[in-house]
Amino acid sequence: MTAVTPQPAGPVVEVRGLRKSYESELAPVRALRGVDMIVQPGEFVAMMGPSGCGKSTLLNLVAGLDTPTDGEILVAGESLNGKDEDQLARMRRRHIGMVFQFFNLLEGMSALENVTLPAVIAGTPRRQAETRARDLLDLLGLADKASSTPGVLSGGQRQRLAIARALANQPTLLLADEPTGALDSAGGEEVLELFRRLHGGGQTILLVTHDQPVAAAASRIVHMRDGRIDGATEPATTAATAAPTMTRSLAAG
Repeated sequence: MTAVTPQPAGPVVEVRGLRKSYESELAPVRALRGVDMIVQPGEFVAMMGPSGCGKSTLLNLVAGLDTPTDGEILVAGESLNGKDEDQLARMRRRHIGMVFQFFNLLEGMSALENVTLPAVIAGTPRRQAETRARDLLDLLGLADKASSTPGVLSGGQRQRLAIARALANQPTLLLADEPTGALDSAGGEEVLELFRRLHGGGQTILLVTHDQPVAAAASRIVHMRDGRIDGATEPATTAATAAPTMTRSLAAG
């Protein structure tokens, strides 16, 4: 199967000695307490742990949406240390696609416009961006919803649309924070199957979840507790089988 997007030769994510503390009225809150982690190209890694263990904090730091108190993060070999907001935004446009629990779609725009916009913002000519957006909507089973607004779509369709938007710039890394948390069981399985297909096509994915069946779709599970990584396990169910619709490459242009 061809890759969804080109992957680097080295690790996609390297986290070294990562610490994050937040000030509070009583005492500093230590969200991360020395985390080391590597995600290799093409891996599908699920991070699990109880609420407040630091998994979403780690995801936000990898995305460059927050800065660590100590330690270093490299994405596709590029250190995030010392980068200002503009530099981090450019890094996200080059390397990161993000999927959230509550979709974060633009309700006043059509599905096609929601997927086209990130590429246009990144500097892709509109016609080229629209062509890729239509390809993504077709690939994700939403071709007939191109002119629909998010409000008329089901939960599963909205999350698939959010994933299409996250893939608009051919990200090196797809980050997902509880992507099935707001869905019913049918919508959740629909989205999980899509992640399996993306992984089968070579997409690197780092996903946060508290749900064991969701994590079982990954190739590796990382357990977090009290701001640290507890260990890693290989789930019995892997995402090795991919659907035929993912076999064609989505090369830009």
